[in-house]
This record gives sequence, C-alpha cells and structure tokens, in this order.
Amino acid sequence: MRYKLLTPGPLTTTDTVKREMMIDHCTWDDDYKSVTQKIRAGLLKLAHVSEEEYTSVLIQGSGTFGVEAAITTLVGEDDYLLILANGAYGERMADIAHHAGISYHMRSWAIDEQPDAQTVKMILQENKSITHVAMVHSETTSGILNDVQSIGRVVKEAGATFIVDAMSSFAGVDIPVREWGIDCIISSANKCIQGVPGFAYVIVRKDLLAACEGNARSLALDLWKTMNVDGKWRFTSPTHVVLAFAKAMEELEAEGGITARHERYAANEKLLRKKLSALGFVPFLEQEVQGPIITTFYYPAGYNFSFQEMYDYIKERGYILYPGKTTKAETFRVGNIGEIYQDDIDKVAGLLSDFLDSKRNLQAKGA
Repeated sequence: MRYKLLTPGPLTTTDTVKREMMIDHCTWDDDYKSVTQKIRAGLLKLAHVSEEEYTSVLIQGSGTFGVEAAITTLVGEDDYLLILANGAYGERMADIAHHAGISYHMRSWAIDEQPDAQTVKMILQENKSITHVAMVHSETTSGILNDVQSIGRVVKEAGATFIVDAMSSFAGVDIPVREWGIDCIISSANKCIQGVPGFAYVIVRKDLLAACEGNARSLALDLWKTMNVDGKWRFTSPTHVVLAFAKAMEELEAEGGITARHERYAANEKLLRKKLSALGFVPFLEQEVQGPIITTFYYPAGYNFSFQEMYDYIKERGYILYPGKTTKAETFRVGNIGEIYQDDIDKVAGLLSDFLDSKRNLQAKGA
C-alpha cells in the first residue's frame, strides 16, 4: 500500500520525481556534472544571493551531516560559538560542537518560545569572545518558526558569523539570505524542495569558506575547496537522489516558486488547525509563532487511546502521522509539506473523526 507522509521530511514526492531515480549515471560524466552545477546555481537563486558572493556545497548524507559540516568547517580552534536553542535540533548543534571539541555556549528557550533578538544582543555585548552564532529557523520539535531576521540583524551588528539551520523551511518559507545577515544556511534534499533523502546542501559566503583551510575536524565533511572544480562532489555522490532533486527543483519553479509553495503549505496548516481543533485536538503553539511546516497537537480531553493506536488506524487508510517530541505533555505532530493539499487535510480530519467515534463506541459498549 502507498501512503502519504504527513511528516516534516522525508515527505510525499511526485511520481515524476520518483521516476528520475530509474536512470543510472556515472559521477564523472559531464552530463551528470552539469546537473550538479545547475542545482548549485538554482539553490543560490532560491536564497536570493549571487554566485560572486556565495557558493553552494552539496554533502552526502542527512541534513545533520550538512549542519555538522558547516559548524566544524566554519568555526576554528580559536573561535567561540553561541548556539540559540528552543528544541531538539538546536540542542543537536551543541552536541555536534561538543563532539568536535569546539568552544561553545548554548542559550536555551522553552520549546514554545522564540529566541529573542534583545537577549541575543545582550549576550553578544557581554561576551566579546563570541565569533559565531548558530540557530534553527523552523524547529520541528514543536513547529515553531523562529525570528531569524531580527537575530541576524544583531549578530551582524556584533560582527559575528551567522549560521542558520533552515532544514525544514528553506524553499517553503522565503529567506533572503544576505538581506537577513545569514552567512551560512543549511537544508536537505528531502524537505521543501520535495526531493528524496540522500544529501544536504550548505549555502555559504565564499570569503568565509576561503578562510577555513585546516578548520575541519573531518575529512568527509570538510566544506573547504569542495566542488570548486567542475562541481565534483567530495567522494561518491548519490546520483539517483541528485537527479530526483533536479526534477523537484523544476517542479518547484513550475508551481510558482517559493511564494506559491509557501501559500500551499500555509493554507494546509490553517485548515489543519481549524479541522482538528473542532475535533478537540488543541494546537500546542499559538498561531503567531506557528510555522507552516508541521503542527503539534495535544490529545482531546479525556482521551483513552495511544498514539500507536491512532497511528495504525490512520496508516491503514493511507496516511502517516508523526509522534510528538515535546517534554511538556503528550502530543503528536502533523506535517503540512510535500505533495499534500487541502483535500488531504480534509480526508485526514475525517479519518481522525472516525477514529475518535470508534473509540467512543468501544468505550460505550464496555460501559
């Protein structure tokens, strides 16, 4: 049975993207290298930056590989990293820094609270040794969308380098990278561009990267000099995934670019929140901080079922939900991205309504 994934990635892809993976390619072939170069240029365009100032580097592996590559390449031995965290993926940055022996400080906020620019400004004023600041844009632990723009402004005022994990938001939310003071931004093939898992990409200022020789704590994750010659990957690339991603980029443009895709995702989220709220599933976040990528819900009052029961019921009917990741209360999450449309949201809401009715009927019989 085929399922639609209501997750923050991997996500549901089009059949045309899937079909691209039926073609085999040699990594040294000029046709294949031209595909890589087209992807790299296209990513810069989506980031609203020029090829003269920024470059894009593709890294085999999951999005975390890209985050680790960026942090361990850009942050040198004499540098000091400030990490702003309000969820599991900000905390993972700290884990990366710890394992790499990087000097860092993590400032934490609650998972339903955005890091604020005023606090960051105070930290930077009090600690002049901070050279780099890193944070997550769309924190899928809760679904919150962080105010990267305001924080980028104070980071630039302090003269620090700004690293942003935009894993689940890039191309689903418009991010003018240079305008927002972002020096390095990271995302993954299987997120809002709607490709399949297999590589991450790092968009970074060229002058910063040029100064990073010898910084990297890893051979495979060293961004320095990578792809400078003919777009050649460092070591063997995931050719089938690359071809699928190139097709996905074409389909993003055909849909109307980031603006149209963001509108679809945001409409999905708004409808989902309305439909599930009517069933008693209360949204975890207030609307003003809720991102369009994934929404966290509390269970209805007095519920008498497990997530696994609900998950299995919905899965048998063609959709995959996502477990909760908060520590405050029992929750679950529903993704709004990928090849998901308002008709899917209507269907899932109907299935959840049927599930709740089935549990009430069982309870009534037991009584």
